[in-house]
Amino acid sequence: MVYMLLGTGFEETEAVAPLDLLRRAGVEALTVGLNGKIIRGSHGIPVEADLTIGEMDLTNLDMIILPGGLGGVTSARACPEALQALRFAWDNGKFVAAICAGPTVLADLHITDGLETTCFPGCEAQMGSAKCVEGAAVVRSGKLITGTSAGCAIPFGLELVAALKGRKTADTVAKQIVIR
Repeated sequence: MVYMLLGTGFEETEAVAPLDLLRRAGVEALTVGLNGKIIRGSHGIPVEADLTIGEMDLTNLDMIILPGGLGGVTSARACPEALQALRFAWDNGKFVAAICAGPTVLADLHITDGLETTCFPGCEAQMGSAKCVEGAAVVRSGKLITGTSAGCAIPFGLELVAALKGRKTADTVAKQIVIR
C-alpha cells in the first residue's frame, strides 16, 4: 500500500502526476487528507482524498509520499499523525518519498541525514545534513526518493514506480504516456 499525504495547500501537479503513474503501474495508492476529506491545493483545485489521516492503516505500508507546496508542507508539519507516519515508515524500512519543499519535512525528522537528496531550489538550507544533488530532477538514496519540483513530477513518479515495481514497469508506463 502506498499513501500520499495531502495537506491544505499541496502542489497539485506533484501529487496527481505521480499518483496517476503509480496507479497506471497497478500500485495500490491512496490519498490521505490531513485536513479532512476535501483538500484544496495551492492553486485552489479541490481534491477528494481517499482517506483521512485517522483512517490510514500503516500495517501494510510499502511507501509514503509527501508532495510539496508551501501550504501542504506547513500542513504536514502541523499534523503530528503525518509526522509519526513518515517516521514510522522510515524506521520500518519502507520507502519514503517527497518532492519540492516536501523533503524539508523529512530533514526535520532527520530522515535525510547524510543521504543524497534533491529539493526545490532555495530550500537546500533547510535540508540539514542531507547531501543535495544540484541539477537533479529526482534522487534515490536507498529507500529515500526525493524530487525537485512540479516540473519534475513525471520523473519523480516514474522513480516511485521503479522502486515498487521495477525499472521495466516504469519504462512501460513511460512509453504509455509517450514521455520524451
